[in-house]
Amino acid sequence: MKRIILLSLITLTISVSAQKNSKLIIGTYTNGKSEGIYVYDFNTATGDNTFVSSIKTSNPSFIAVSPNKKYVYAVNEDADAANNGGAVSAFKFNKKKGLLTFINQQPSGGNHPCYITFDKTGKWVIVANYSGGSLSLLPVNKNGSVSTAKAIIQHKGKSINKSRQESAHVHSTVLTADNKHLLVADLGTDKLVVYNFDDINGTLTEDSNASININSGAGPRHIEIAPSGKYVYLTEELSGTIGVFLLGEKAKLKLLQTISAVAENYKGSFGGADIHVSPDGKFLYASNRGEANTIAIFSVDSNTGLLTAIAQQSTMGIMPRNFNFDPTGNFLLVANQQSGGIVIFAVNHQTGLLTDTGKRIDVPNPVCIKWVN
Repeated sequence: MKRIILLSLITLTISVSAQKNSKLIIGTYTNGKSEGIYVYDFNTATGDNTFVSSIKTSNPSFIAVSPNKKYVYAVNEDADAANNGGAVSAFKFNKKKGLLTFINQQPSGGNHPCYITFDKTGKWVIVANYSGGSLSLLPVNKNGSVSTAKAIIQHKGKSINKSRQESAHVHSTVLTADNKHLLVADLGTDKLVVYNFDDINGTLTEDSNASININSGAGPRHIEIAPSGKYVYLTEELSGTIGVFLLGEKAKLKLLQTISAVAENYKGSFGGADIHVSPDGKFLYASNRGEANTIAIFSVDSNTGLLTAIAQQSTMGIMPRNFNFDPTGNFLLVANQQSGGIVIFAVNHQTGLLTDTGKRIDVPNPVCIKWVN
């Protein structure tokens, strides 16, 4: 009997220990001191962190982790007409040791790929090529390698901002929870485009009845779907606003609200970046670049999905890009690209407010934060 109790206690101790530690994977721009992708151990009970490893690769500005957590994929946000634009790199990930091993690389199908996402089956990755104005669908093989693009869809058009919207600029590609619809934000054409996705045959077909035009000059950038699956939140980079949409049947979108992401008295330039809803669905957070350098905090009405502004939190750095909650939802980590480093905030689950823990992760030019539990 004593032996059974002892074994149970050991198992419980191991389980609790495992829950407290997650691997943090950080994508960067490599035009400074960064070499590529960095891996850290992160203690989700304390916010403490330890460097584990890094691997060289060019401008891995956005990262996706496979559903089985065995592989990591990064865009290489480069432009090379002779090589069909940027690239997608595949890596094997040793979860226990926190080590990445390069597998292979394929062209992304356009210049400056800036976003990559996995489908729910783990058989496909979808890439947004920003300056190329296209999205591409690449098959994932059983050994984790990526094959050449099965489909490349070129967007066309422009909008009213002559310096930023002279052509299509696909900025993010987000799948609905049922894996049947792909939402694509096009900053250059001011559109949120909906595609029907066939994960068996690997096809994407635009649904013009579900797609929606955004306010001219807004510049759609990043997309977040609420945990309920009922609402879509969109950062609008050029207007410094957030769009709230009802996500109806067959992913048909309906605008419910447009709200400013910056302080009421803000006079600087706009630069909306990333957006996330808290795991409990009660609060929404959005990063502002320009001269703001803040995280905007909103409460979410659970009945309507509408937002109410609560506060603006300084990111304690310059040019906040991607940010993300840790697996517990107790910490929010912000990547400050220009000043360098990641700032770790504690999250108040009752008020939604953020408190600087004083803890930092010293990574040059960080722009993307992902987790492996």
